[in-house]
Amino acid sequence: MEPNLSRIDTIFESQMANRQAIRLTTFRERKAKLKAIETWLLDHQSEIQEAMFSDFKKPTSEVDLAEIWATVTEIRHIRSHLKEWMRSKKVAPTLTMATSDAWIQHEPKGVVLVIAPWNFPFNLTLGPVVCAIAAGNCVMIKPSELTPNSSALLGKMVTELFDENEIALFEGDASVAIALQEKPFHHIFFTGSPQIGKVVMEKAAKHLSSVTLELGGKSPTIVDETANLKDAAQKISWGKFINCGQICLAPDYALIHESVKDELLENIKSFTAKQFGGQNGSFASSKDFARIVNNHHHSRLSSLIDKTTAAGDTIYMGGDIQIESNYISPTVLTNVTGKSPIMSGEIFGPILPVITFKKLSEATDFINE
Repeated sequence: MEPNLSRIDTIFESQMANRQAIRLTTFRERKAKLKAIETWLLDHQSEIQEAMFSDFKKPTSEVDLAEIWATVTEIRHIRSHLKEWMRSKKVAPTLTMATSDAWIQHEPKGVVLVIAPWNFPFNLTLGPVVCAIAAGNCVMIKPSELTPNSSALLGKMVTELFDENEIALFEGDASVAIALQEKPFHHIFFTGSPQIGKVVMEKAAKHLSSVTLELGGKSPTIVDETANLKDAAQKISWGKFINCGQICLAPDYALIHESVKDELLENIKSFTAKQFGGQNGSFASSKDFARIVNNHHHSRLSSLIDKTTAAGDTIYMGGDIQIESNYISPTVLTNVTGKSPIMSGEIFGPILPVITFKKLSEATDFINE
């Protein structure tokens, strides 16, 4: 789909005109739409795998688990509860309205905009979309231009399953997202950085559009001296290096009790090789380890490694970089402090800073600061 900005005006007006009809759709009609998406995902599993491998070499196992299975599971959960959720709920009236009947009736928003990120192109696009469909809304979708093969495949799915006056997808760069946000949507769902989230919120305020913002952070993981170190190492390794660390749920950094640091790091090193190193233990040639999404983000992360090691941080594991393939190996840094460059913001890549503590209160104080 070409980034034709005039198409935005046409489709927005058609969805505004159609929203009342979509609002009145029945439980069975909405359930059928969700089932159609589920069936399409399962029927096109190999195409989804190929698209994401082309975009940033996302392993097929991660696509199956975090993209297809996660989305299908959410759809099935919604379908199993939708009839209950659509039903009005009787509630007691207030004292001043004692002679009236009162109930809660859930209503659709109307026309909804979904601005989706690139790191989980199907999961984080279709998650809010299927919720909007279940609630009886029209939806306009802006997927990320950083994963063009996945975005094109999403466009194919939308075109095959829906009319544009109900669900429409717009490919293109940031100019498309900016043009979409000029419209008075009834709700906007955005997943991405806090910086862009502020812009989305500001533009939404002009139209009094409600917003759902799913933004980044700096999630810590604490391992004290009582932990099962093998279990902790396996979970930290998987959580940090899946999708090449490009996931908001990843442990951004680890706070480890000084008495177990060495053993834990050895276990992390071992589990990382098993989970992401492929048959020969080489991350660079492994089909189980993804790549950084583009040159810009690769350069940002490479620069972070250079700056933070120059400031005194030590590479315990990894640090290997290949510019031409946007490759950065799973990396663990030690001797890290709160002032290290790597701690200046969300990392969003396969780099795990490690900070030690003697008392648990030191770890919690560090996080709170």
